[in-house]
Amino acid sequence: MEKRDYYEVLGVDRNADEATIKKAYRKLAMQYHPDKNPDNKEAEEKFKEASEAYEVLSDKEKRQIYDQYGHSGLENKFGGAGFSWEEFMHRSDLNDIFGDGFSSIFDTLFGGGFGSRNHRSSSGYNRGEDLQIELSLSLQEIAKGVEKTIKIGIKEPCDKCGGTGSAEGKTETCPTCKGTGQIRQIRQSLFGRMQTISECPNCQGEGKVIKNKCSKYYGEGRVGNVREIKVKIPPGVAEGQYVRLRGLGNVGARGGNRGDILVLIHEKQDELFERDGYNIVLEYPISVSQAVLGDEIIVPTLTGSVKMKVPAGTQSGRLFRLKGQGIQSPNSSSRGDQIVKIVVVTPTKLSRDEVELYTRLREFDKKRDLKPGKSFVSKLRSYFL
Repeated sequence: MEKRDYYEVLGVDRNADEATIKKAYRKLAMQYHPDKNPDNKEAEEKFKEASEAYEVLSDKEKRQIYDQYGHSGLENKFGGAGFSWEEFMHRSDLNDIFGDGFSSIFDTLFGGGFGSRNHRSSSGYNRGEDLQIELSLSLQEIAKGVEKTIKIGIKEPCDKCGGTGSAEGKTETCPTCKGTGQIRQIRQSLFGRMQTISECPNCQGEGKVIKNKCSKYYGEGRVGNVREIKVKIPPGVAEGQYVRLRGLGNVGARGGNRGDILVLIHEKQDELFERDGYNIVLEYPISVSQAVLGDEIIVPTLTGSVKMKVPAGTQSGRLFRLKGQGIQSPNSSSRGDQIVKIVVVTPTKLSRDEVELYTRLREFDKKRDLKPGKSFVSKLRSYFL
């Protein structure tokens, strides 16, 4: 389902300040919190939606990216929607919003949905670390997308213990939490009595314990390796954005799920073109005679060369647009344009024949009686007065 606009979710204007955004979020969070709306799936989703909107709009960097590129910009930059429940739970301003009871709200949420419907498995808890690599791309590669093969150091399951971390290849159920990885308590919050869920201190949330650890790597159940992976980069990425490769990062300790690989994009400087969003700009020099008489020129593009007519009387700085010769959008098949900026080059070194020719031309220029316009005169006055 397509995501709603974050400003619309919180019911605030696009120029709303931080205090207004925080106030709007608190109102919605209090209204839709699942413990005030038990077994109400719609309220639960609205609570999550409001929290996601607040996380993005209260962060200056994420808000700037969202304002410029929308949801797709956050996905490219942060490898997701720009929102993580785990990061959100540790925000320093949640006490200010909810009071001291905020941890009860989100402990319940993170314990496996609202209330006590699920618990985290050991493999989910021991998720492996995300890895980050940097990739430099040419403008041509960015324009249409590219697939790269790279080598990366990564942690794989231990071949000795099969990834369990146990010398015998076996684990036992934690006697403290009975394998759930969680300790449940009843706590008092601003919503009343609430059940909270915290990590089991005996097994650190894994639900299992190991008596005899594997001798390799302190019983982590994983070893270092170098692997080749293929990275598919979509078109239209920009400097500083991330592409997330889900489930290809380090394997988690003792049978945990894999983390992700985050590919940080760098854009190589091009010798000919400058990027302007999904458009590209090319400065093209022409001679005085071409500008005066007009000409047909051969213009380089990202995909080859095209012919372009320069009308007679073209002034330096005039812009021409080549439709569809820019960078492809990551969310559609549409492409930006190529902007060709004409630069009329005045010759500095002239032969004797050229001097004679321009001397004759100057006589014609005198007959044109060229004078500065009003805007030019007003600029002169403001400069000297």
